Amino acid sequence: MAGVGNLENEALKRKERLKALRQRKKQKESGDSENAEEDTLEKEKLPKPIFRSYKPQSEELREGALPRIKPLSVSENVKDQLESSKTEHHIDEVDLTNLAPRKPDWDLKRDVTKKLEKLERRTQRAIAELIRERLKASREDFASVINAGTAMRTQEDDED
Repeated sequence: MAGVGNLENEALKRKERLKALRQRKKQKESGDSENAEEDTLEKEKLPKPIFRSYKPQSEELREGALPRIKPLSVSENVKDQLESSKTEHHIDEVDLTNLAPRKPDWDLKRDVTKKLEKLERRTQRAIAELIRERLKASREDFASVINAGTAMRTQEDDED
């Protein structure tokens, strides 16, 4: 029920505003001096326009224009920022393995390295044994072969 009372109040306010508008219209038509005073009061109440980027042509409007302002000097702020950015950042050694992306099979290689070390030792032993067998087969003196091997190494070193 409160809504109905509220609607009635709104209707009464609207009627009063309409009456006030009718009276103003009649006063304008009759040209009363009271009406002229009200118009001047209304004009004075209106805010004056403020021109920020527009340069008005008439003298009356130029009074409302804002004065030109100069931009602030930011050179000091920039200098401060540059000085603060010059602080030395000491970076210790950068480990490239942490930065570089890893290949998909890196974990497999890590697991296989131990087994490969054992195989490498066995391979070296097998190669040494094959060399010994060849030496026995050719019945050459072991010492002469070693001397020949060292002579070949010295020649290779001289060539490099």
